[in-house]
Amino acid sequence: MPSDAAPGDRLDRARLLAARYRAAESRPYLASALYALTVVPSQRVRTMAVDRYWRCYVAPAFVDATGVEELAGVWIHEAAHLLRDHHGRADRLPAADQRDPLRINIAQDCEINDDLVSDGLRLPPGALEPRLFGLPEGLLFERYLPDIPASCPHRPDCGSGAHGAPVPWDLGERGGQDGQDAEGGAGTTGLGPAEAEALRRRTAQAIRAHPRSRGTVPAGWRRWAEQLLEPTVDWRTALTGAVREAAAWAGGAVDYTYRRPSRRTPALGGRVVLPSLRRPLPRVAVVVDTSGSMGEDDLAAALAEVSGVLREVGVGGNRVTVLACDADVHAVARVTAVDQVELAGGGGTDMTVGIRRALAAQDPPNIVVVLTDGHTPWPPEPVSARLIAALIGEDAPQPPPWAETVRIPVTR
Repeated sequence: MPSDAAPGDRLDRARLLAARYRAAESRPYLASALYALTVVPSQRVRTMAVDRYWRCYVAPAFVDATGVEELAGVWIHEAAHLLRDHHGRADRLPAADQRDPLRINIAQDCEINDDLVSDGLRLPPGALEPRLFGLPEGLLFERYLPDIPASCPHRPDCGSGAHGAPVPWDLGERGGQDGQDAEGGAGTTGLGPAEAEALRRRTAQAIRAHPRSRGTVPAGWRRWAEQLLEPTVDWRTALTGAVREAAAWAGGAVDYTYRRPSRRTPALGGRVVLPSLRRPLPRVAVVVDTSGSMGEDDLAAALAEVSGVLREVGVGGNRVTVLACDADVHAVARVTAVDQVELAGGGGTDMTVGIRRALAAQDPPNIVVVLTDGHTPWPPEPVSARLIAALIGEDAPQPPPWAETVRIPVTR
């Protein structure tokens, strides 16, 4: 029976699905992600786009005009937006950047396409790569974004699953027809956040397990998989979080004081003076390992970070004590700046001595931060203060489980 539809109105599913099969066959480690995408024909998109629920919106005219090899590349491109959680990362950008979703999309395409091109994939004409903007390959889109011009003539739109901004063709969280025919049927809901995260991990594990005899996995995909399965935590963020949490914990301790009577005292006619509650500022001791195995530059850098964190949480002045310690305590000082610290020592290593000396002070600390390479004895049991072990160097041994641990890589 002849159709009244104009050319390009109906989706050539055979071509589109043949392209997906081609992509999955040549890159089997991406097969689960590719087949998780639900096809939604749409006249509103120019090429192909995704939403955060793993729906893939496809323009029928684009499929008609594009060869199977190029379509296979686009399938992988769109899956890469979702695997790399581009919409989630875009949501964490500063508000000023979020107001320009297409510029975000360009930066994201640069992150993806350099890997795809180096992998020998064919992409349609006009695919964006870092070299078009004079930028190096192999960076994340957050690094590319500041160098993408605001008046860029390229205007890709890979959908809300990429740049995170709402677009007219999205079906929304619960899905629905909205004049479109989803491959999975009316009302398809796509994948939720937990399912999507599980799919990312399964794909990362497939990349890690991919036999080298069947072709190499591009370095960009391997880096992504390793970062997902074994994330590298920025030590400054981790250290800041640990000190902030400990300071909040210490500041949460309350006590009664008669220096400032309770506001309820006047109601008692002055016959009884009620104490008020006070929230003390935490006291902090920083025990610095000055043994011979520690590099002075690394110590100075780490100590500067600790000092900066303490200033941010409002702890400074005479509330911070720094103890230089190797097998004995050589210097104790209340400091207000890093350059006041004397990093004396250079002998053996026993941070237990410094920790005990700090806790024996007339005003003992609520928080003890130990900067060390970890090659030291530790107290045999938990101490009376919150202890944060800032371990310098990748091979630093693990401290006791009751110590909060932050690992600081050494920069050479």
